[in-house]
Amino acid sequence: MAIDLTAVLKFLRLVKSQFVSDIAIDLGTCTTLIYVNDRGIVLNEPTVVAIDTKTKKCLAAGDEAKKMLGRTPADIKAIRPMKDGVIADFEMVELLLRTFIEKVQKRKLFTRPRIIICVPSGITEVEKRAVRDSAEAAGAREVFLISEPIAAAIGIDLPVQSPTGNMVIDIGGGTTEIAVIALSGIVTNSSVRIAGDEMDDAIVQYIKKNYNLIIGEQTAEQIKIDIGNAFPTVEDKTYEVRGRDLVSGIPKTIKLTSHEVREAIQEPLSMIIEAIRSTLEKTPPELAADILNSGIYLAGGGSLLRGIDTLIREETNLPVRIADEPHKAIVLGAGKILEDMATYEKVIFQMKRE
Repeated sequence: MAIDLTAVLKFLRLVKSQFVSDIAIDLGTCTTLIYVNDRGIVLNEPTVVAIDTKTKKCLAAGDEAKKMLGRTPADIKAIRPMKDGVIADFEMVELLLRTFIEKVQKRKLFTRPRIIICVPSGITEVEKRAVRDSAEAAGAREVFLISEPIAAAIGIDLPVQSPTGNMVIDIGGGTTEIAVIALSGIVTNSSVRIAGDEMDDAIVQYIKKNYNLIIGEQTAEQIKIDIGNAFPTVEDKTYEVRGRDLVSGIPKTIKLTSHEVREAIQEPLSMIIEAIRSTLEKTPPELAADILNSGIYLAGGGSLLRGIDTLIREETNLPVRIADEPHKAIVLGAGKILEDMATYEKVIFQMKRE
């Protein structure tokens, strides 16, 4: 009797998946995405955790906790534990990861998964150790770290292992990663801690300065999403902004235009453009010629800002393409590495134990 090897392998994979689920995590400043092998992206929630200040117990994480930002009483604290792409609050990151891992593991609470975590390319050794220790404390059996630009390039299906140069710009919440990749490594890169959060902050400051109105970070983010643009468009949209008057202290409403939003975010955008130019200047001539042919690829949630591809194209005279689902590119790339770690062995950070 002939044995169907494909069916046997499929059965063995199914049995294994009932006991172990390896996980890839894009632990972003604003959003955390989790990919589980054989299941794809299973979680896409804000990187926010809410705790009871007296008992230190986790009350909510992700979407539920984000709703509490700026609205909590004294005994509840809603925290964003990541700042500029790195851990700002170790305990809270551990709590957040534990909550998310339990959520996606279903009934597999007795197994310790292998975890791949994406980190900024400019991260220090101390920061790498903090990420690894947080994941291990949250229940990981083994932790592997991958540079965000490389994960994004793999997620976009770029040939990272070939000697051809590919330029990827990942604009996230806390950092903008600019990298030229060839032969499974980063040849030149810039990691600037200016991204979506700085744009939100610039909108808050602009409204405060020009309208004497104080708004929260969630309102600023919504303004950026709804009417923000990086390059002039024919249509000038308006947005009704509600906040607290700086002088009278009474709530009031103003109307803001997309032109004003563009003016507000001009500084963080020009700093990102400067970092792109600096990376291109450091790129070896052979790879620069490749980029001229293939262009620049944009990933990360920040690349959803209207007109950002046009702005980069105007400033660099290079073709610019936005990934199909830019905010998912990193976690999809990490997922591909998770499914085939032998092929992508070179892109994984080797962390030595002290």
